[in-house]
Amino acid sequence: MELKLTPAQLEKLIQGGFASSAPFLRVEELKPGSARVRMLYKKWMLRPGNTISGPAIFAAADLGMYVCVMGHIGPELLAVTSDLNMHFLNKGAPGDLIADTRLLKLGRRLAVMDVLVYSSADAQTVIAHVSGSYALPSPGK
Repeated sequence: MELKLTPAQLEKLIQGGFASSAPFLRVEELKPGSARVRMLYKKWMLRPGNTISGPAIFAAADLGMYVCVMGHIGPELLAVTSDLNMHFLNKGAPGDLIADTRLLKLGRRLAVMDVLVYSSADAQTVIAHVSGSYALPSPGK
């Protein structure tokens, strides 16, 4: 699998696409078939009990999938989440969220991935396992 974008290009593209003035992610690694993304910790990510919330974990996993897809197909901003299934495995301590994404299949219309999400506060413990897919735009659209 050939990569179409660099980590720096992906960060700029996504940061601009979400019209965010403050950085909220880092593409730590991008290689054929995988990506590692760090979603920077913000207070809004916490839920009562001082744990990372489900919506924050979902966002990190989806961001990981988005980066992985875009890295492999290029700047196709109309690639969208088709489905996402999440299993919460452990409590996430406050910290950056790390999404290790593996591209299982890249077809013409669908990309299938799986993601392990960690908190930087305990990078040895998986807090969620995610499987999902992205619908890819038709060529020429």
